[in-house]
Amino acid sequence: MNRELYFPTPVYVKDTNDLTLNKQLERDIITWSNQDKGVQRTNMNGWHSTTDMHEKPEYKKLVDILFDAQRHIYKEEMLSSEPFLGNMWANINPPGGYNMPHIHPNSLWSGVYYVKTPKDCGHLKLEDPRSTSLMSRPNHIEGQLHSRLWREVHFEPIAGRLIMFPSWVNHGVDPNMSNEIRISVSFNFLQRSFVV
Repeated sequence: MNRELYFPTPVYVKDTNDLTLNKQLERDIITWSNQDKGVQRTNMNGWHSTTDMHEKPEYKKLVDILFDAQRHIYKEEMLSSEPFLGNMWANINPPGGYNMPHIHPNSLWSGVYYVKTPKDCGHLKLEDPRSTSLMSRPNHIEGQLHSRLWREVHFEPIAGRLIMFPSWVNHGVDPNMSNEIRISVSFNFLQRSFVV
């Protein structure tokens, strides 16, 4: 028999090894949070910057990394046109801070880049977007359920890790159970429309 997969959800993960970038980002984001009260979105008990981070020159190196990754995804997914960064923001989750489950409307690809990630600072949780799949969970051999059948997946935050996923995937961040702050950067890529 031939196996065909029609409704998988692609998630792209890339680890960078630029420790100096994360030190610079941590310093700049903390300074920013001390000067700006931020905005309230899905963040609970934490700080969410304004969404113009990609326009600030001190974050250009990270923006370049995000564009390189997005171009790779466009090639892999055989997407036309050119991606552009619609918005980008920093998050600081102190102990107990978390992000409620949500989606990012009007975007194509969303993601997170981890800057500071103490142990037990909260996993990224992606939920199965196929709501009707919840009607029946298949029986399976203990510990051997194929990832295609998972109803949610948890990603451990690792400093320097970049994760990108379709913007329609419901996602959230578990509470920070550490005694330190967790710092991440989130973003949305859009696609340019061609006028005919």
